[in-house]
Amino acid sequence: MKGIVNVIAVELKLAVREPMSAFFALAFPVIMLWVKLRGGDKPLPGGVRLVDATVPMLIVFVVGLAALVVLPATLAQYRERRVLKRLRATPASPAMLYGAQWVAHMLLAVLGSALLVGLGLAFYGLAGPADVAGVLLAWLLGGLSLGAIGLLVGALAPSGRAATVIGLSLFFPMVFLSGAVIPRETMGGAMRAIGDLMPMAPAVDALRDGWVGNAVSASNVGIMAAIALVAGAIAVRAFRW
Repeated sequence: MKGIVNVIAVELKLAVREPMSAFFALAFPVIMLWVKLRGGDKPLPGGVRLVDATVPMLIVFVVGLAALVVLPATLAQYRERRVLKRLRATPASPAMLYGAQWVAHMLLAVLGSALLVGLGLAFYGLAGPADVAGVLLAWLLGGLSLGAIGLLVGALAPSGRAATVIGLSLFFPMVFLSGAVIPRETMGGAMRAIGDLMPMAPAVDALRDGWVGNAVSASNVGIMAAIALVAGAIAVRAFRW
């Protein structure tokens, strides 16, 4: 257990110290928050305040970035540099390695999420989450489902550069179509229908529902859990030292 904790601590430090990862996970969402709210806190169609929708949306943005871009690139780079080959001589199993990497990168997402919430409360009049348990469940399942996809990319990508390209190719369509950047209430019917097919959409919907006090949809919970189980199982089977 101590060994896993040490690995997680080291991986988190490396992620925070890496300029691009730290910028896009911590600073860029803050900039986006300022840009989206600088024109005032106008309610969206349906009456939800813009800030109460924007902060949960950007939290999913942070989780998705850590899970789909940073995590697979790190894993693929470790294989490319033969770090994983050296770890093969230790008692570490693929599942243990995946777990440590997932926790470390999700802690990076926790930092980004906390920063968004703190700034929203301090400067933009953000209301606290009405259903704390629902928000935490949505965040966790979102991290598990998107993280499982990221681990699968990291397992299959031939190099760190390829993993980054694949991760970004998945990340950007997801954030723009699933509602992590553009509120789903403002999308056209066709765009929203496409967004509904994105693995990130259930996380956005569930987190926003929990934040404003609506019941988190059982279908969203089930979809995220299914993605986490299926993609995670495939990632473990596809693992290469």
